[in-house]
Amino acid sequence: MNTNPYITATQTWLSSIIIAHNICPFAKREQERGSIRFNVDQNTDMEACLMNLMQECARLDSESDIETTLLIYANAFQVFDDYLDFLALTEELLIDQGYEGVYQLASFHPEYCFDGASLDDPANYTNRSPYPMLHLLRETSIERAVSSYPDVENIPQRNIALTRQLGLDKVKTLLAACYSSGA
Repeated sequence: MNTNPYITATQTWLSSIIIAHNICPFAKREQERGSIRFNVDQNTDMEACLMNLMQECARLDSESDIETTLLIYANAFQVFDDYLDFLALTEELLIDQGYEGVYQLASFHPEYCFDGASLDDPANYTNRSPYPMLHLLRETSIERAVSSYPDVENIPQRNIALTRQLGLDKVKTLLAACYSSGA
């Protein structure tokens, strides 16, 4: 059992929201294989967080048993706009460091809001998480998973419909339960 509250809350989120509601149909396999790395970054300095991202890329380069990494930001990027600025820098950094086409980032934040969506749209909860985080994925794994999954292009629309069907109160309650699991 993990004793790190950030990891515990993130694992609860992954199990009780992402996997239980099939938000990501590929997550369950990796969870069962134990191939997801959870890394808590305690830094508040953007440069240190960027360096940690590059260290995670190097780790994935050298450790093939890790399929994907969730970088959890315990103390940084609490404001969603700051997180978006950081996300833009991380994407540029991956390109600059030669990782374009090697790794891809998925973004999650407690206050995630899709462009043009209202703050209280339940659809935002497809990308809301207990803490700001980046999901670092291997491009080859994405290609392999997508090629064997029927109707992959409709996953986002299915997730939007699902979260709206669950309703705002339910998705808020689900996410709040993740925080208490880490306490």
